[in-house]
Amino acid sequence: MKIALIGASGFVGGALLKEAVRRGHSVTALVRNPDKVEKAAGVTAAKADVFDAAALADALAGHDVVVSAFNGGWGDPDIYDKHRKGSAAIAAAAKTAGLRLIAVGGAGSLHAPDGSQFVDSPEFPAEWKQGALAARDSLNDLKKDGGLDWTFVSPPFQLAPGERTGKYRVGGDNPVFDDKGQSAISVEDLAVAILNEAEKPAHRRQRFTVAY
Repeated sequence: MKIALIGASGFVGGALLKEAVRRGHSVTALVRNPDKVEKAAGVTAAKADVFDAAALADALAGHDVVVSAFNGGWGDPDIYDKHRKGSAAIAAAAKTAGLRLIAVGGAGSLHAPDGSQFVDSPEFPAEWKQGALAARDSLNDLKKDGGLDWTFVSPPFQLAPGERTGKYRVGGDNPVFDDKGQSAISVEDLAVAILNEAEKPAHRRQRFTVAY
C-alpha cells in the first residue's frame, strides 16, 4: 500500500512507521520537521502543515490511505483548539483527496459501564482533559460527516513501549479490560492493530479500541 502517515515522528506515529516498513508498505511521512523521521527503505519524509487543508490534500493525492497520529501537543495550553482545527483540516484533506482516514484519538471518549464517557468524570486527570475533550469532539465531527470514509482508533488507558506480540483483543466504544482490571497495550501492538485495519478494513465509519 501507499500510506500517508501524519505525525510519523511522534510516539504512536513512530511505531506506525516501523510497522508499515516491516510490512513492506510505501510510506510518505508527513511531519513538521522531516529531519526527525527515521530513515528506512520505502519511506519519504515531507514537510506538512496539518492546518492547511488544501496543501495537505495535494500531499495526500495518490495514496491508498491516510493514517493520522496527529495531536495538538500535550502540555500546550491551546491543545483543545489546535487539535480540533488540525483534525478538521486532516479530515477535509482526506475527503478532498478521496482517501480513507484512520485517525488515532484518545481513550477519554470511551464509555464507562454506566454509559458516560471517562473524560467527563471528575476523576479524569486534569493534564489530559483538554486533549481528550478535543479528541472526543473530533470523533463526533467524523460521525456527522457522511462523505468521508473514516475509522477512529482509541488506544487503551495504558500505552507504553514494549513487546510486539501481534496479539490483542478488540472493543468498540467500551474499553477492553483484562482479568486484573487493566486496559493496556504496547505501542508496538497498537501499531499492529492499526496497520491490520488499514490492510483489511473492519471498522469503517466506526471507532474501535484494542488492549490485551
